[in-house]
Amino acid sequence: MGTGTIVLIVIAVIVVLILLYVAGTYNKLVHLRNLVKDQWAQIDVLLKRRADLIPNLVETVKGYASHEKETLDAVITARNKAVSATTPEDEMKANGELTGALNRLFALTESYPDLKANTNFLDLQNNLKETEDKISYARQFYNDAVLKYKNKLEMFPSNIVAGLFHFKPEAFFEATEADKEVPKVQF
Repeated sequence: MGTGTIVLIVIAVIVVLILLYVAGTYNKLVHLRNLVKDQWAQIDVLLKRRADLIPNLVETVKGYASHEKETLDAVITARNKAVSATTPEDEMKANGELTGALNRLFALTESYPDLKANTNFLDLQNNLKETEDKISYARQFYNDAVLKYKNKLEMFPSNIVAGLFHFKPEAFFEATEADKEVPKVQF
């Protein structure tokens, strides 16, 4: 075997190793991108559940606090924006606004002792609280998936493969100012 043949074999092995690395990295990026989409879908399901609970909650409160129309309208408007959002970023923003409106609604109930004692209202509030807790956990899982994906997109040498195949970063689900406010809900 001549030196030319050995050089060709070495080059062929290097090319095969590079192709295997590119294929493996591409598959990992696809896996992580799909994980991010899956985690977003989980949040989406919970946000829909929350949106479905809100009209019942508002109707229950209306019976006791009909003159608080501005607060009730704000909740319904925020809910409708959240339901009609089309991108994850719009959904994140709209749901932050909805959280703020719900916090105002629950703070308002302090003025209505009969409402605080209503079992329908209490059930709806508990369902909403459970859903909010699930949304919080789902956000954590989503953000973990986004972090893994972003790391793979940005770290060398996988960033080269990501750039070649036009993988795009995803946004974190960040808390809005309304989410950071501590609601005053006392029963």
